[in-house]
Amino acid sequence: MTISIGDTLPGATMLVMGEAGPQGVDLAEKLNGRKVVIFGLPGAYTGVCSTAHVPSFIRSMDALKAKGVDEVICVSVNDPFVMAAWAKDTGAADAGLTMLGDADGAWTAAIGMDFTAPPAGLIGRSKRYSLVAENGVVTVLNLEESPGVCELSAGETLVDQI
Repeated sequence: MTISIGDTLPGATMLVMGEAGPQGVDLAEKLNGRKVVIFGLPGAYTGVCSTAHVPSFIRSMDALKAKGVDEVICVSVNDPFVMAAWAKDTGAADAGLTMLGDADGAWTAAIGMDFTAPPAGLIGRSKRYSLVAENGVVTVLNLEESPGVCELSAGETLVDQI
């Protein structure tokens, strides 16, 4: 079942690269008592993800912060090594975006955002979406009809919706 507005996001342990290597991040702790933007996408280093989706949130960071957003998190079904390199290469790390790897795709599947497209080599990946969660409850949700499009889920769209 796909999450919807009013639903509480499930907890999960995501992965980031720490100084000593991969480390777990408790998503429930990140959401508790905070206003957080999460955007999900099919994969690091893929076309629209790198040229449109991540850049839209880099451009929108200041406006989102001005609207009370505590943190902007990118979630992808990738390992933390790839997410850290991609954050550096796109400028997401310098912009302050948090890049979390849902390495096994369990959280993505739990919120109903998983998809598979074998012809493109995308197996067990994430649909393209963005959401706002306040204290873990979804208050805004934008789901693209196609993973190759980034309009509804772009950072600028969220700025206008908050």
